[in-house]
Order: sequence, then C-alpha cells, then structure tokens
Amino acid sequence: MIPFLDLKSINQQYQQQLLDACQRVITSGWYIGGTALKNFEQNFADFCQSPYAVGVANGLDALILTLKAWKTMGKLQDGDEVIVPANTYIASILAITANQLKPVLVEPDLKSFNLDPQKIEAAISSRTKAILVVHLYGQMAAMPEIMAIAKQHQLLVLEDCAQAHGAQIAGRVAGSWGDAAAFSFYPGKNLGALGDAGAVITQDAELSALVRALGNYGSYQKYQHVYEGINSRLDDIQAAMLDVKLSYILAETTRRREIATFYLTHIQNPLIQLPTITGSAKDYLQHVWHLFVIRCTHRDALHQYLADHGIQTLIHYPIPPHKQQAYHQFADLSLPISEQIHQEVLSLPIGPTLSLADAEQVVQFCNAFTV
Repeated sequence: MIPFLDLKSINQQYQQQLLDACQRVITSGWYIGGTALKNFEQNFADFCQSPYAVGVANGLDALILTLKAWKTMGKLQDGDEVIVPANTYIASILAITANQLKPVLVEPDLKSFNLDPQKIEAAISSRTKAILVVHLYGQMAAMPEIMAIAKQHQLLVLEDCAQAHGAQIAGRVAGSWGDAAAFSFYPGKNLGALGDAGAVITQDAELSALVRALGNYGSYQKYQHVYEGINSRLDDIQAAMLDVKLSYILAETTRRREIATFYLTHIQNPLIQLPTITGSAKDYLQHVWHLFVIRCTHRDALHQYLADHGIQTLIHYPIPPHKQQAYHQFADLSLPISEQIHQEVLSLPIGPTLSLADAEQVVQFCNAFTV
C-alpha cells in the first residue's frame, strides 16, 4: 500500500533530535510558557516575516481567538459579516459563528480553489467588516487584489494559513499580508506537531498581547483576569518539536514541489483535471503543495480504482460546509462551483518521504484509469 501520507517515516527522519528536544523540556521543569515556546514563537515569526507569533492549542483556536480579540478591541461586533470561501474546511466557518459573526459564503475560482476577488466585491455589504482568506491546499489566494479590495472598503483581513506554511506571492509569505493570520500544526500539516498545536501571526503588538491573554484565561498577569478568556496554549514540548521540524521545512517543501512537478508532467489522462498554478511559479507565487488535488467527474470510481491497486487517496472535502447538518441555515444556498469541487476533488499521495518509485506507480495507475 502506498499511503497518502506517512507521518511515521517523516518524523523518524528527525527522531533523535525530537527526543533530545523533549528531554531538554523535561529536564527544564518548565512545561507551559517556557523557553522552548518563546524560542519557537520567535523563529516562526521570523519565518512568517512578522514580528509577533502567539502559540495556541490548535488552528481553530487561532482563528477563534483572533476574531474574539478584534471584537474585544471594538473592531468587530455581533452580527458583522465576514466573507469566507464556500469550499473551505468547516473550521474557517466555525470560527466565525463561534464569535456571533455572520459568515458570507463566496464561491472560489474553479482553477485555483481559492477566493475569486471579483466575487468578493459582489458580496460586500454595509455589514461586511472582514475577509477570512483561506490559502487552500498550499496555494495562496490572490492577496494583492484582495488586500486592495480590503483597503478600499476598510475591511480586516484574516489569513487562514493552515495549509500554506511558507507559500509566497511576490516574495511575501503566507501570514504576512493580512492584519493577522492563523496557522495549524496538526500532525499532517507541512509543519506538523506530534499532536494538536497552532499559532497566530500578526504585526500588531496590541492584537498579539490580547490573543495571548484571551488564550490564558483572559489574563495578562496571573490571577488577574481582565477578559472572559479560555485555555488555549501551545505547550513547550510541542513547541520544542516544532522548532526542530521548522529547520527542515524548506527542504521538505522542495521535495513536495518535486513530486508535484512529476505528477504535473506525467499524468496525462484526459479524465483527470490537474491542479492549476496561478501566476508565475518563479516570479509571482510559490505553491507549497500541502495537498495535490486533482478533479475527476468519475471521482468515486477513480478513488476506488486506486485503492484496489494499493494507492491511498483522500477527499478534501466530501461535503461542503453549507451542506453540513451543523449549518442547516445554509441548506437552501445554491453554490454550484463549490458543490462541483466537492463532488470531483481527489487528493493524491504527496509528502516529503514519498519515493519516486511510489510516485511512478501513482502516475501509472492514474493514466490507466478508464470508465
């Protein structure tokens, strides 16, 4: 079986360094808010070309806490509208509704899977106060155009970078464009912890401090609680392991790009629609290939065919948010592009430890598929 993503082999590459990092934290006797966390936050902020990083418990909390902080600062209030891509993972929308804000689902560009700037313009109303941009599958949305729209309409921009660690447009990395950005370090991400973890990135010192306080029971100082906060902190052992893996992310991303290039060059089945890189990969945008997502009108048959030949594929995502039971209020929405995407997408194996021989097998059976 060719696994979709072999996390065991990925982490085995750095096993001794990970163990050493854990041992340093254990020996330190400081497990929450210690040196390991501070070191990782600084290193990750530098990686994201931003001055501030705040470690939190997971990527969803990173989104929720940022929006909650903006409400606390008076920049948002209950009922304000937040534009969000209709084809995103449900976490993006959960963060909006958790803050009593109203998600406005906007169709993506079918080629890039990301927000279509023209459709953003059409969705803006007098209640629109923010855009939650999702850089889906590792390719950044059209940030120069989106930031221009946001500036024109005085909208906040929150980047959901859960799948885009290190992605770039014009030399600026994901997370450095908007007013704030949320990252997930779920184990399967390009930069993955060995458990749940996340971070908020921003250039706003006040926002950074407030997010940290809100995630620390609403407290800047122990036993003094200024806000109704929650407990959402990145622990030192996970931070230490992430710091080890951060030093290898550029090499791992290079390997992902090599596999993606091999797929793009060698998969030649007319039944399969390959992903599109928007702009110039060299001068404009750098895709980090968190996922290699193809489209096929016979997706379920292809999924089963590849499984029958020992190739594990996944569907990101089978059900769009507006069709989920949790959001029955969206049940009558007609979002044909998003619905088409969710019916056709299939993610092929990709990861920094995938061998060329395995990639060749994936190509061979993709090309052999017929209906």
